[in-house]
Formats: sequence, C-alpha cells, structure tokens
Amino acid sequence: MLSRVADSIYWMARYVERAENVARFVDVSLNVILDQPQEAVHQWEPLIRATGDAALFRQRFGEPSPENVLRFLTFDREYPSSIISSLSRARENARTIREVISSEAWEQLNEFYHFVKHASRSSDLSTDSLAALYRTIKHHSHMFNGIVDATMSRNRGWHFTNLGRLLERADKTSRLLDVKYFTLLPRIQDVGTTLDDLQWSAVLRSVSGFEMYRKRFHTITVRRLVAFLILDNEFPRAVRYCVECADQSLHAISGSPLGSFANLADQRLGRLKAELAYSDVEQIIQGGLHEFVDGMQGKLNRVDEAINQTFFSLRPVE
Repeated sequence: MLSRVADSIYWMARYVERAENVARFVDVSLNVILDQPQEAVHQWEPLIRATGDAALFRQRFGEPSPENVLRFLTFDREYPSSIISSLSRARENARTIREVISSEAWEQLNEFYHFVKHASRSSDLSTDSLAALYRTIKHHSHMFNGIVDATMSRNRGWHFTNLGRLLERADKTSRLLDVKYFTLLPRIQDVGTTLDDLQWSAVLRSVSGFEMYRKRFHTITVRRLVAFLILDNEFPRAVRYCVECADQSLHAISGSPLGSFANLADQRLGRLKAELAYSDVEQIIQGGLHEFVDGMQGKLNRVDEAINQTFFSLRPVE
C-alpha cells in the first residue's frame, strides 16, 4: 500500500473518531448540568484546559462562557480539533482514497459532514438542542464505523483504519477522565456524595459504558472506574482494550509476530500494551490519576509519531 494512501485512511479514521469523542467529551458537562442542583456553579474553563488548547481558545474567544466553549469545540473551523474541522478533514482524506474505501462508507461520511455543516448555521444553543445534536453525531459515527467494518476486506487498508480509530479512542477515553478530574467536581467535600456519583455516572454514559459497568461492579467507586475505563480488556472503549486491539492491527500491517517488534511503532505500542497489562489500580491512584493519564497521553502521542515515521514519512533514497 502506498504511504500516501495509508496516511489518508489512518487519519480519516482518527478524525471521525475524534469528532465522535469531542461530542462525548462535551456531553459529559451537559449531562452534569442537567443532573446537578440549580445552585451548582459550572466552570467551563477547565473543560478547555483539558483539551490542551486553552491558548488558542483565549485567542479566538477570550471569555470561557458556555456558548463560546460549545462553539469552539463544535463549530469553530479555525480550531483543528473541533467537530466540524475533524469531519472536514476526514471527508477530504476519504475523497482522495475513494478507490480504497467502499462507496457506502464515503456516502455515510459525506452525509455526516453535511449534517454538522447544516447544524453549524443554527443559532439554537439550548441544552436540549445540543444534547440531540451530540446524540446524532455519535449515531453518524457508529454508522460510519459499522459500514467500514461491514464492507472492507481485512487487508492493510482496514488495519490502518482500525489502528487510527483505536488510538484516537484510547486517547479520548483518558481525556474524559481528565474532564472529571479538572471540571466536574467543584468541591473536595463532594467526594463520595450523591453529586459525585451523578458526575461519574455521566462519565460512564458518555462512553456508553454505564450498563456494562453496572453489570460488572454495581456500585461506583473511583478505583472500580479506573479499573473499568483504563485497565479493562473487554470493554471496547477502555484504554487497555483499545491499545491491545491496535497492537494486533499494527502487527498485521508490519508482519512481525505478536510480542516482537520490527520497527519503532511496534516497539512503542508494545511497551504501552505491556505497561497497561501489568498496571495496578492502587498504584495508579497512589501515583495520581491525573499524572498517570497525562503520561499515557504522551505515550500515545509518541506511538502516533512512530507510526508516521515508520509508514508515512518520505525517506531519501540511499
């Protein structure tokens, strides 16, 4: 497969997943707003800080009001990770490789982009309207991924698609935990209260994991949530599950046996996979959840850099 094609299909999948996960990311805060008592103070600035793009937000909007934050994350074309920017880039990547993906996948992605483009012209930013918007965005993303999985042969093209979406998903699940850490709990006195449970329930619902968590653990505790969202190897949005499945696709691409490495990408992803397999909940909590998540995001970024260097970068002929 040409490196240009591999690059485009990998980033097409990452951008679609990013759009879905930004919708989930904002949905956490919207769900909490609906559940919290009226006197609760809602801070929107930490939501921007958790994205890592606070400087760009201040440059674009200044004041972190609810309307500004929601427009920045959803409809701002100058913000590269907004939902509409992500879908625009996904669509452009898909357009250049239409011979590799199915026509059904292209049509679904095109429809997805135009839906959000049309929604961006609306002036209705009410909570009900936005909740419906983010719900539909998640539905469109599920449709796209389902069509890709149902219509693409399990060749290198599909494995690059799978690799891209799983690495993006692992990153965003970890960032959802950061949203909770930075944003959702206003006072230390609220830890362990009904308000705390409502907020963690919102996080679980944002990854469509509430029912699966309840079947496994019943009651909500921080340790069980860390075990479920980071270390679980069965739940499809857990970080460990995503990393292990991404590792399988990466080895299918490189041709190296599982448990070995033939290039820098194999090596870095394999190390992260082993670290998650041998991590302990108590160890994570004692070392600091935010610190663990922050370090993991850095490692995921370095895996992405290694994939680019190994498969996509043009090298001079020696």
